[in-house]
Amino acid sequence: MTETYKMTLGLLSSDAAGPGAREVLEKAKQGLGFAPNMYGAMANQPGLLESYSFGYNQFRQESGFTPAEQEVVFLTVSFENGCDYCMAAHSLVADKMSKVPLEVTEAIRNGQPAPDPKLEALRSFTRIMVTKAGRPSPTDVNAFLAAGYTEKHILAIILAIGVKTMSNYANHVFHTPVDAPFQSRAWKAPLRSAAE
Repeated sequence: MTETYKMTLGLLSSDAAGPGAREVLEKAKQGLGFAPNMYGAMANQPGLLESYSFGYNQFRQESGFTPAEQEVVFLTVSFENGCDYCMAAHSLVADKMSKVPLEVTEAIRNGQPAPDPKLEALRSFTRIMVTKAGRPSPTDVNAFLAAGYTEKHILAIILAIGVKTMSNYANHVFHTPVDAPFQSRAWKAPLRSAAE
């Protein structure tokens, strides 16, 4: 992989952030006990952080996926986008909060099929949506629906892709340092050729 640009903007604290971004940073502190570095990076463009936060919360509340399924989607998008930061963060959330079986999380982290058939159908379809830029074939969709999902779930995956693309790309340009709470699940994107 070629060297990528690193932003010169700093990570903002809630004291330095604008009003809307400050509110997101403060809520994160209340909920997690700290404001993730990713939020501090995104706070440099308040609309980015606020849009991310709104979409993320909507996906969590309205997607129709279980917490474990939500993590499968987020991890798959982050894997395909090669985001070290989000892979570490969502791996820890998968382990500690969403109760994703470890073998499922490890399979996704390694770019392998998940051992659970329904979660594998979700991982596979999410990957298809990312790699085909939202143009699944009828066969792709039929396999997803046959696993027990619905067309509304397809729209929820699109929401998750949008949300994770915002955070993944921001982390790429900031080279966001992984917060200490996520370090135990640190991850490095596999090397890909320039053609990929």
